[in-house]
Amino acid sequence: MTQRFRVVVERFRSRLLEGNPLGDPVERDLHLVVPETLEPGRKLPVVWCLVGYGGVGKMLLRDDPWEEGLRERLDRLLREGRVGPGIYVLPDCFTRYGGSQYLNSTATGPYEDYLWKELLPFVTSKYPCGRHGVMGKSSGGFGALVQGMRHPEILSAVACHSGDAAFEYCYLGDIPKFLDAIGQKGGLDRFLAAFDSAPKKRDGRWMTAMNLLAMAAAYSPRPGGSTLGIDFPCDLVTGEMRDDVWKRWLDWDPLRMVDRHAAALKGMRLVFLDCGTKDEFHLQYGARMLDRRLQALGVRHIYEEFDDGHMGISYRYERSLPLLWEALRE
Repeated sequence: MTQRFRVVVERFRSRLLEGNPLGDPVERDLHLVVPETLEPGRKLPVVWCLVGYGGVGKMLLRDDPWEEGLRERLDRLLREGRVGPGIYVLPDCFTRYGGSQYLNSTATGPYEDYLWKELLPFVTSKYPCGRHGVMGKSSGGFGALVQGMRHPEILSAVACHSGDAAFEYCYLGDIPKFLDAIGQKGGLDRFLAAFDSAPKKRDGRWMTAMNLLAMAAAYSPRPGGSTLGIDFPCDLVTGEMRDDVWKRWLDWDPLRMVDRHAAALKGMRLVFLDCGTKDEFHLQYGARMLDRRLQALGVRHIYEEFDDGHMGISYRYERSLPLLWEALRE
């Protein structure tokens, strides 16, 4: 009988997320895609799959007759001999603001620690895990690259699809839109109340402003601060930039981080980057700068561009999944 993959749903209660400032769930589903049959004694590659802003891991499974979900794609790649058996972990790091950037923040919760201090030992205790890698798209691509740089003791391979980088290009243009959105509602608290009651939350007008809020919560939290415990990169009335806060954002820019973490990236068995040439958030420029900087640092990597935008590009996993499996297999 031909080997296939199956979806497993585990239920995990986090001790680290207890008392998180947004009141987000501490007990969550953890979806995994694993082989139907696990061979005794055989350790398998593990890929942590990080979704973009506004998403949870199970969304990678999709329910769309016109497009493959992760399990269906892996089944086909397995039949074609392009991947072998592996374990794919789809964590839920969603917050009230739409995402955590997979970072620890006093404004949202310790999501980086949630991944590696709680979910990692949980997964390795239940499944035959070999080497670990990480992949993601958009904010998930940011998460994959940053977590790879920060945790080379855990991760051996990274695939970043259209990840946030070169923050001046992908965030600055949205700051006036964020200010307009909260100003029109009469302030940040009223904006959030209106968002909570909105029947259609994935409207672009909401999402742009919420994305900026989520980024501020991830990159520049302020414990005990009066405005949601967050420092914003600009004055919320005049729009004047606050250079000290903006610098805190830039400290999390992968383009700036690579110099500090070059040794970690050089130790990776795979560093894969790609981006569409028509990316609506201008992320192709950050990707190109990253490619050039990695070359200058002597970090072996693969960089590719493709003729498309930012949305609906899960078909690009066709490229990264076989590379990850090959890099991680025993």
